[in-house]
Amino acid sequence: QVQLVESGGGLVQAGGSLRLSCVFSGSPYRYNTLAWGRQAPGKQRELVATISDAGRTTYIDSVKGRFTISRDNAKNTVYLQMNSLRPEDTGVYYCHISGTGYWGQGTQVTVSS
Repeated sequence: QVQLVESGGGLVQAGGSLRLSCVFSGSPYRYNTLAWGRQAPGKQRELVATISDAGRTTYIDSVKGRFTISRDNAKNTVYLQMNSLRPEDTGVYYCHISGTGYWGQGTQVTVSS
């Protein structure tokens, strides 16, 4: 059974920063594309950033220039550095192994205005 465990969420003022981490078990997925998604209250979950095994990254427009996704394959860990946070970034953030149905349990990020 694959497990993904996120950490690093919290309450921050607008303009602040947070760094999320996600450690996953299951070496067969070490080289899959990894992703961070989020779900705001009353909205559908959306992917905000992805990173391939080769380090190629993608971002949705609303977080470009503010968020950075990275990974450490040796540690089975994916990170999301979030800077210049805005109230609309509030939500539960999940890590995900692309190509599988595996998601973490989520970590709450709340940005106050």
